[in-house]
Amino acid sequence: MKLKRIVVLFLCMICAGSFVFAAGGGQQSSGSGGATTLNFWSWRTEDVDAYEKLFRVFENRNPGLRVIHTPYRNTDYNTILQSALAGGSGPDVFMARSYGGMEALAQSGYMTVLDDLMPELRNFNDANRRGAMSIEDGKIYGVPMASQTCVIFYNADIYRRLNLSIPVTWDQFIANMTAIKNAGIIPIGNGGLDGWVFETMVGNLAPNFYGANTFFEGVRNGTKTFEDPAFVTAIQRIKDLEPYMPPMLMGVGYEDGRALFINERAAHFIGGSYDAGFFTAQNPALRYDIFQSPVARAGDPAYAAVYADGSYAMNTATPHRNQGLTLLRFFAGRDTGEMHVRDLKWVTAVPGVDASSDPFISKILDFQKNNTPHIMVVGFRYGQPTGSVELQAAMQGMFGGQLTPAQVARQVQNGIATWHKPFQR
Repeated sequence: MKLKRIVVLFLCMICAGSFVFAAGGGQQSSGSGGATTLNFWSWRTEDVDAYEKLFRVFENRNPGLRVIHTPYRNTDYNTILQSALAGGSGPDVFMARSYGGMEALAQSGYMTVLDDLMPELRNFNDANRRGAMSIEDGKIYGVPMASQTCVIFYNADIYRRLNLSIPVTWDQFIANMTAIKNAGIIPIGNGGLDGWVFETMVGNLAPNFYGANTFFEGVRNGTKTFEDPAFVTAIQRIKDLEPYMPPMLMGVGYEDGRALFINERAAHFIGGSYDAGFFTAQNPALRYDIFQSPVARAGDPAYAAVYADGSYAMNTATPHRNQGLTLLRFFAGRDTGEMHVRDLKWVTAVPGVDASSDPFISKILDFQKNNTPHIMVVGFRYGQPTGSVELQAAMQGMFGGQLTPAQVARQVQNGIATWHKPFQR
């Protein structure tokens, strides 16, 4: 009798059109009004409001479609996404990491090849397209989002109050740090709990010491190694900043460091252009600006580390392929590009969107004129262990007192040499 009641209830739900089921990529499809729900995943928890506004525009233009945005903590995202896709579920559309960060997903068949499906991609510039392209097959698997730039944020009010000038050389930078510390303010908000923060600091500060593009090309083709004295020196310069970082810095995470800067307890934050929109949203009264990483000697060229920051991709297992493509085309359009600029302060990858009127983005574009790759992100995430994993762990070891800068360089070199063929010759 109990079984009969369950069967009757089940049939009634189907007849009422209210039965919800998981399909293909874990999506929920409802029969209500014939609408289709697209699940979108990202690692941008701080951008929920901006994407909600964007998706309202999308839904108004596509009345039969609805988007549910599920953001995950950036340090957890890769594992959660890969596990879901490998299990035959996951989102319909998702943010994919760039360069080697997407290679394994693409070559495992989890990402839809977009070359023939989206002719719009031909209008994106080559630098942004490379971030969404597999080096294995040369195909494009995502709609490029933005180009990001490593920068140093500073509190303009603190600089004015202490009568500090924007540093050009490393010695000037250290002098500013000392003056700020003597004033009872934390000079640099960055901590070491999240290893990728150290990687960002290396991306920011190291190129002007290790030789920027010349060194990058050398380690890519094997004519140089990470044990080069110039790279060791660059790591030492970052170690020299320890007295100016927060107390008990190894317990200070990325969000903690940003909070110190937002709440004006720290005078600097060494981060990326992607942080600007969050700083403004969290504290509109915060008066901040940016400068490039200081150089070793006056007159040396200053480089900004730049990289393509992810793309919008589609799960090959989605049962909503056509609807997913509709969303991807929207991501490739002006509305999305303008949201990147207006709400997130990004240099959008979307062609034809003029961002030069925004003072912050105008300055970023100026920095990008003398650019170098964000070394591990762009060049060394194509094998296991990735250069990012090795560098992050080694930097945490150094700031934890277990490794010297030379040992950091050796650990990075040895890890990458297990798969990077030019190091094996």
